[in-house]
Amino acid sequence: MSLALATLLYEWRRYMAAVMALALSGLLVLAMTGVFIGIGKGFTAQIERSSADIIIMQPGAKTLFGGPSGVPRRFIPQVYNHPAVDEVQPFDMAGGTFQSVRDVDPTMSQADRAKMGAPKQNFVMTQIIDTNEGAVTIPTDYSEELVDALRQPYTVAIDETTLPKLGVKLGDKALYNGQTVTVAAVLSGYPSMMQPAIVMSRDTLRRVGQADTGPRVGPLMVKLADGSQPEIVSAQINAMGKGQWKAWTRDELAQANANAMFEEGILVIIIGGCVVLGVIIGVAITWQTLRGAIMANIKEFASLRALGVSMGSLRRIVLELSFWVGCVGVVAAITLTWLIGLLASANAVIIALPPILLIIVGGGLIAIAMLSGLLSLGILRKSQPADLLR
Repeated sequence: MSLALATLLYEWRRYMAAVMALALSGLLVLAMTGVFIGIGKGFTAQIERSSADIIIMQPGAKTLFGGPSGVPRRFIPQVYNHPAVDEVQPFDMAGGTFQSVRDVDPTMSQADRAKMGAPKQNFVMTQIIDTNEGAVTIPTDYSEELVDALRQPYTVAIDETTLPKLGVKLGDKALYNGQTVTVAAVLSGYPSMMQPAIVMSRDTLRRVGQADTGPRVGPLMVKLADGSQPEIVSAQINAMGKGQWKAWTRDELAQANANAMFEEGILVIIIGGCVVLGVIIGVAITWQTLRGAIMANIKEFASLRALGVSMGSLRRIVLELSFWVGCVGVVAAITLTWLIGLLASANAVIIALPPILLIIVGGGLIAIAMLSGLLSLGILRKSQPADLLR
C-alpha cells in the first residue's frame, strides 16, 4: 500500500471535508443533468422498452417529439416489403380530459364526497398499445396479466405515481372524454413528471371515439425477424424509401432524444451554471482541506526529507493523495445521486444516469482534486528538516 493511500485511510477525518465537497459538487451536476435526461426518458419509455428494432419517421425529424414525426399510412405495407420485417404498427397517442370517480358515481353520498375532497379533473396524455400477443407496441416489461386487463373494453392502466394526481386507484371508474373507463391495471416505472399519462388499447381508443383512421399515423414501430441486424436492415429500409422516410434503430433514436435535451438554450445555461458552481465549490474547499491536512502533517514530511526523500517525491505523494481523495469523492457522489434517485422515483421524478455522464463527471471530479493538490504543493516548502529541532 502506498504512503498516500495509507495516509488517507488512517487519517480519513482530515480529508472528509474535501471528499464531501467533491461529492456534493458531483451530486449537483449529476442530479440536474439526470433530471433533464429523465424528462425525455419519461416521454420515450414506451418506445425504448418495446420490442421494436427500428422506428420510421419523417426524413426531417431529428427526435421523437422534436417536431412532426408521423408518416403517411400507406408506408406500412411498403415497409412490409422488406423480408426481415416481422411486424409494423404505428406509435399513436391521444389525449383527453380525465375525471375521478367522485364525478362519475351518482350514488355516492355527500359524506363520502366530502371525505374524498374536491373533484379532480386533468388533461391526460394517452398512450396506445395493441393487445395481440407479442405486439411490437407492448413494452417488454408489461406482464401478461396487465395486457389481459387492457384487452377488456373501456379499461386503462396508470402508473402508481400518477394515481394520486388523478384521484383514482385500482378498480375505480372514471370519465375519459365523457365516457366511463375502469382503472384495470397499475404500472410501475412509468412516472409522468409533467403531464399525467394513461395507457389504453387501440380497441378502447376506437370505442371512445378517438381512433385515428386518417391518411397519416404516428411513427412506425418495426419488429424484425429473429437474427436480423437492425443497423443493416435500417440502412436497407432507408434505401427502399428513397428519401420518403428515415429509419432509426431504437438505440440511435434513444441517443438522439437524449442529445436533443442539451440543444435547448435554457437547459445549457442551467447545467453550465451548475458545472461552474460545482467547480468553484469543489476546488475551493478541496484545496483548503488538502492544504490544512498537509500543514497538520508537516513534521512527517520534514522527517521524510531528513531521511533523504526528495522534494519531487513529496510532491508526487501529495498528488497521489489528491487522486485518491478524488476517487473517493466520485464514489460518494454516485452513491448520493443514486439515493436521491430512489427518493425522486418515489415522487414520479426520473433521474437518468447514462454511463457517459458518470464517466465525464467522475473524470471532472478527479481533475478538480488534482488541481487542488497542485495548488497545495506550495505548503511543502515549510517541511524543512531543521524545523524538527525546534
